[in-house]
Amino acid sequence: MHDHDPTYARMSRAIEFIDRHFAERPDLAAMAAAAGLSESHFSREFRRWAGLAPTQYMNQLALAAAKADLGAQGTALTAACVAGLSGGGRLHDLFVTLEAVTPGEYKSGGAGVAMQAGFAETPFGTALLASSARGLSHLSFVDDGDEAALEVLAGQWPRANWHRDDAGAARLARQVFETGGGELRLWVRGTNFQVQVWRALLDLAALGPTTYSGIAQAIGRPGASRAVGTAVGDNPVAWLIPCHRVLRSDGGLGGYRWGLARKRDILAWEVARAAVSAGAAAA
Repeated sequence: MHDHDPTYARMSRAIEFIDRHFAERPDLAAMAAAAGLSESHFSREFRRWAGLAPTQYMNQLALAAAKADLGAQGTALTAACVAGLSGGGRLHDLFVTLEAVTPGEYKSGGAGVAMQAGFAETPFGTALLASSARGLSHLSFVDDGDEAALEVLAGQWPRANWHRDDAGAARLARQVFETGGGELRLWVRGTNFQVQVWRALLDLAALGPTTYSGIAQAIGRPGASRAVGTAVGDNPVAWLIPCHRVLRSDGGLGGYRWGLARKRDILAWEVARAAVSAGAAAA
């Protein structure tokens, strides 16, 4: 059984509290209490996780809310996402390429392919990663049931040769979430339509938040927003194929395969990191 790091759960509680109460300007003590930590411990842990102080993050939300015309579903967080992540709000410095399995490989269920799978900690909780010599095929967030998650994954590639490799997964996770450099190949299993949508996600969402209708337009299927939403939900590689950057057209967060709270936390983390980068560029 993989031991889950409690850091993400504490930061998630803090982000939820700040996003709900930022207009009331809660003090550090209130934010720390929401996370279940002392003020000093919370301040250090939040800065380590997000890259800036909790009060600075709260200020980013307040500034975005003041500048934006928030609709019925729009939130300060989505306003901050649009402002902070558009035009240069890159996810990472990785050069990501996506290759789809061939129809024959799809039908064979991975016959003869050596696949490694393991669990690793990320800024957003425990992740299950799977890869082969062809590239990274799976990245999902796992809150419980590690063995069940492995069984589901193996069922998608029933004839592959599976090997448990937590150390390899940890190395991949560091490249994806921490060092962020170099080239990373994705080798994904999906229908032609799904792969189209995932490629569009890589192209569009890397520039900032997008919408289901925006993706439908990009792939030449303007009437297929619902089908696009289903394909977005079937994304096999979290974070790198950035389905978390798809918002509803009314500014709402929409859905997320790994939980709406996690989508909020990922976007909050990106807003914080974008603010740090903008500050460094201006210095």
